[in-house]
Amino acid sequence: MRDRSMSRAGIDRALMAVAATFLTVSATSALAQSSAPRSAAELAIEAAIPIPQPANLPPPTAADFKMDATASVPPKQIELPRVQANTDPKPSEAKPAEAKPAGTTATAPAASSGGPKTDTANTTPAAPATASEPVKAASTVPAADQPVADKLREQLAAKNLRYFDRKGERQAVEKFYSAREYAPVWTSAGALTASAKGVIAQLKDAASDGLNVDDYPIPDFAAAASPETLADAELKLTSSMLDYARHAYSGRMHYSQVSYDILYPEHPTDPEEVLANVSSAKDTRVALASYNPPHKLYRELKAKLAELRGQSDAPVITIAEGPALAYKAGTKKRPAVIPEDARVPQLRAKLGITENPDDTAYDAKVAAAVSKFQSSANLKPTGVLDDKTVKAINSPKRDKIIDTVLVNMERWRWLPRQLGAPSLDNAYVILNVPDFTLKVMRGGSQVWTTRVVTGKPGNHATPMLTETMKFITVNPTWNVPPSIVYNEYLPALQQDPTVLQRMGLRLERTRDGGIHISQPPGEANALGRIRFNFPNKFLVYQHDTPDKHLFAKEERAYSHGCMRVQNPDQYAATLLNITMPSGGYTAEKIRSMYGRSEIDLRFPTPIPVNITYQTAFVDDAGKLQIRKDIYGRDAIMINLMKGGRGRDLENVVARSQPGVSRPRDVSLPSSVAFNNDSYSGPSFFERLFGAPTPPAPVGRRGQQQRRVIAR
Repeated sequence: MRDRSMSRAGIDRALMAVAATFLTVSATSALAQSSAPRSAAELAIEAAIPIPQPANLPPPTAADFKMDATASVPPKQIELPRVQANTDPKPSEAKPAEAKPAGTTATAPAASSGGPKTDTANTTPAAPATASEPVKAASTVPAADQPVADKLREQLAAKNLRYFDRKGERQAVEKFYSAREYAPVWTSAGALTASAKGVIAQLKDAASDGLNVDDYPIPDFAAAASPETLADAELKLTSSMLDYARHAYSGRMHYSQVSYDILYPEHPTDPEEVLANVSSAKDTRVALASYNPPHKLYRELKAKLAELRGQSDAPVITIAEGPALAYKAGTKKRPAVIPEDARVPQLRAKLGITENPDDTAYDAKVAAAVSKFQSSANLKPTGVLDDKTVKAINSPKRDKIIDTVLVNMERWRWLPRQLGAPSLDNAYVILNVPDFTLKVMRGGSQVWTTRVVTGKPGNHATPMLTETMKFITVNPTWNVPPSIVYNEYLPALQQDPTVLQRMGLRLERTRDGGIHISQPPGEANALGRIRFNFPNKFLVYQHDTPDKHLFAKEERAYSHGCMRVQNPDQYAATLLNITMPSGGYTAEKIRSMYGRSEIDLRFPTPIPVNITYQTAFVDDAGKLQIRKDIYGRDAIMINLMKGGRGRDLENVVARSQPGVSRPRDVSLPSSVAFNNDSYSGPSFFERLFGAPTPPAPVGRRGQQQRRVIAR
């Protein structure tokens, strides 16, 4: 037992002496070679594991190496104790090496130094002294296109994109080509791709959609012989494509260039989406053409444009010369004069009269159509088919008609792509100002129509807009707009102090010293019995009117900007049955609500209202109809399209915020009586376009009761 312990102690002393000698020699060698440069890895190891001081032990003897035959651990598994940083080695802390899993490669011993083995299984290699160049991924650009890609990279990196004057487009183009590693889209190995051919074909056909081909120049790829010229042509075609998509989608001009009283929802193109959509399409021509308006009336105008330009085989109808034809209405004393003429069937076809197409009678309907044509052709609307009218019908100023079609196609680009409410089977209201008609559409079909009276030319023009109708007011109070108060009624009061009383109007002075005039509900109310509310910045709406006689006129521009509806009870029932189909609304039910208390019928889902200005459109019979440019907007647009200058920008901005000419001090005759000392009711804007007014307190004189019906 004693010999065994002496032998184990001797072995320990011998091994520790050997280790100390090795470390001493290593340290001496390191000092001897201190002048030689050492790597960062060597310095890192030295800092992490300091060299211990030599152990003060006697030299080993042969007895120290006598092995114990009864030792339980084989000599080959005996390891020197591991040395920890800043810790003196202690034999008692030595741990046997953990067994490695089967198949694990043994750690190789330290090379050439003869030092102790290092466990590298969980050791992170030291970082290299200098960072090496990252490995470059293999390029996906074909070798034949790499020179062009390099030139594209140079041009885009230089930010010298002279073909893209819009910041958003420049950024989109940079991002698009960067994601492609600057590979060209329109050429492959110098030859045009199928994508390029489709885009070029659509650009060349821009005129068929009412656009100007010269606005979309096509580069000469055949003459591009170098990578630099090919890259230049690539960007030119990309620029033309983006210009086409922008013009086709939202118009060649902004509506604010035409008039201050136009307001449609903005819907600009997204250049990133255009680049991705067109470049990835199977048919790039179809993809690019899809940015044109999808509306049926737009497509019909496009077809008529082709006919006018001689691109259609449609037969040309010519009216023969002959005696003048004049229809005269009958009276009690004499019958109507209805001439018969063989030319009348051709005249019916030419003017789009579908009833009795073979009838030779020049009746009231034909005479009215002739009168309407004469108005559109700047002729006196007599309704008489004379030589001058026949000549105009046979030889119209085709260029002028083409220009009219072009500006109307342009106006369709301003309108929303979705005219109706999807949740109501795409129901919407569309009112055409020059045609003086209102239509209710649903599911792509007309469900109801009526005549309307629109605004007078000049300062009372009906604006063009898209808004949503939120509720209907039965028995509305008319709060007279400030413009009418100060421009019309106050001057009238100075001439006749009793004029307002005779008109049934209430005159009140506001707290700020202004004048408020209103008219209570009733049969004589200027708004009639029903008001249709769609809040908008122009403060216009649709309503009934007591002046029914105006609907018999062909041209009906008589209002202050609002739209008077001929059959408001039927209109209300139609809209309510769309929004509230279970309500059982009829025109009779609406009329039963007439009285002196305001009733608000709120829509669960608002209905879009689109007020348009279509001086050219195709009717249900497929005939092109031309209407008089009552507000002169066609002339402005034609001038802009042909390169003329639009209205001065300052004038456009100034007119975009029309003010009311209101005198500071209103001097009225002393005999003018006010209904009260101070008016403090709801503001004009709140009463018209805010939430429906809450019910008035019961028992208060001078105020009407108001009911709100909502489902």
